[in-house]
Amino acid sequence: MKKLFSAILLIMAAMSMSSCGYNSIVKMDEDTKAKWGAVQSQYQRRADLIPNLVSTVKGVANFEKSTLTEVAEARAKATSVQVDASKLTPETVQKYQQAQGELSTALGRLLSVTENYPTLRANENFTALQGQLEGTENRISVARMDFNSSVQAYNGKIRSFPNNLTAKMFGFTPKGYFEADATAQKAPKVEF
Repeated sequence: MKKLFSAILLIMAAMSMSSCGYNSIVKMDEDTKAKWGAVQSQYQRRADLIPNLVSTVKGVANFEKSTLTEVAEARAKATSVQVDASKLTPETVQKYQQAQGELSTALGRLLSVTENYPTLRANENFTALQGQLEGTENRISVARMDFNSSVQAYNGKIRSFPNNLTAKMFGFTPKGYFEADATAQKAPKVEF
């Protein structure tokens, strides 16, 4: 009789857990991890394009070595920062974002300096790589927005009652967002 009562109690506990949102929290957690994977995939695509872009620039122009070195170093740093999808704390996401931001800044400098080299801008390989890089930056932006939307839904779910009880019981913690770079707060100065 005790075994039957224990089995019924266990079944009731499992059913109450699912009604408290455990299953939906797990699904949202997995969705957030998948969205993080998409973000990392797009950043990897960008990292893979950079060596081709740098070698094309080297081959066409007697380019500023410091700019090329800066891009290579920023790429190495950005690809060395890895964040496990199960540990998407605000701090780890910020660290990843900072490394990627440094690479974005270096790439921006590289592309702005290339304006001084008409033969480089006319080079088909450079033009194609620049177009792919621009498309990748757009994909990164979309992937980051999708990730932030997923994090928002997940964080909202684990903070609302009664899901917050279930989340605490099973160790679900808030995840970090991608945020705008500090430099994005300042409008660029345009002079003619």
